[in-house]
Amino acid sequence: MINGKTLILRFSSMGDVAMTVPVIRCLEKKYPENKFIYVTRPKFKPLFEEFKNVEIFELDLKKRHKGFFGLFRLFSDLIKLRPSRIADLHSVLRTNILSFLFKIFLKKVSVIDKKRNERKAITRKENKIFKPLTPVHFLYQEVFNKLGFSIDLTIDHIFPAAKTIDLIVSPEVLYRGPEQAEEWEKERQDEIDLLSKNKKKIGIAPFAKHEAKMYPLDLMQKIVSYIQHNHYVFLFGFGKLEMETIHRWSNVFPNVYTAEDYHDYANLYSVCPLEPLTIDFRYEIAQISNLDLMISMDSANGHIAANFNVPVITLWGLTHPYTGFTTFNFDPNNQFCVNRDQYPLVPNSIYGNKMIKGYEDSMRTIKIEDVLERANEILLN
Repeated sequence: MINGKTLILRFSSMGDVAMTVPVIRCLEKKYPENKFIYVTRPKFKPLFEEFKNVEIFELDLKKRHKGFFGLFRLFSDLIKLRPSRIADLHSVLRTNILSFLFKIFLKKVSVIDKKRNERKAITRKENKIFKPLTPVHFLYQEVFNKLGFSIDLTIDHIFPAAKTIDLIVSPEVLYRGPEQAEEWEKERQDEIDLLSKNKKKIGIAPFAKHEAKMYPLDLMQKIVSYIQHNHYVFLFGFGKLEMETIHRWSNVFPNVYTAEDYHDYANLYSVCPLEPLTIDFRYEIAQISNLDLMISMDSANGHIAANFNVPVITLWGLTHPYTGFTTFNFDPNNQFCVNRDQYPLVPNSIYGNKMIKGYEDSMRTIKIEDVLERANEILLN
């Protein structure tokens, strides 16, 4: 029996935070009486709504917890929660200082081992040691086991059911007027039947935080164009430039839609009026959980989809699955990488934030035909 509260530290980024979810599931399953307090940014809160014994402490890095003095205010806020154990899943300067302070107060602390030496070896230019590193999910698992828990992702993890969305309808009917409500309800059910029987729902997240991780948009457009002939395609993106591309594609191709379509529909019919950001993200997670396939870069959308056992095809740029950041329970056949015979310096970084001169077109070695062939194999199963 493990008593007391466990504090979990992971402040960013969205993909890394999403990767902790399978580990938290194992903890809740095996230790349902324990309380876990997850310290992270408010925008990530919807990732953890499935948990009953996980409380989110909302980090305020813009005001209260900003800067040097804000860090000590954060420690003051956290120590008042009286945690017994600290799981540092981040191991950056901020969390290292917090962990040190908790140790002074005689709290049991476990910090993730990021295998920095191994990461340097696989990303350096010369004498590169190109072999698979421990998947990050298992590094997270190790942090908790060092605190006295006993979890095994290969045994204890159970995927949840897809999230319920009252809004799972074909977007062709989203913009009917309220005066047609009765007719719309009938067509809505017809559309639900159509979605479930005839057309698969494919999510495509064509963007990444860094250019070195992003498949060329002209090639991705061809993938979108092909898939939408037989299936519904839902595009995911964020920010003005990304949304401009997404809206352009959704206007050109008849079976291509944006995540915003569901948002607009919900507000129009007052089925579930949505608030900014948090509710939008909640619905996006729900949409992703109901997909039949996700195609993404090495980015957060792929991790979120994998958390719901949605098959994920990942297109890797100057990063690589060997670095350990694969989606949970990944299929090696779904990983498409740059041709290393032509571009031997891949991977050159863990996070994909460094472009190598002459490697700008490296992702063009990932053939559209190969991606589409694998997508068709998955959808036929």
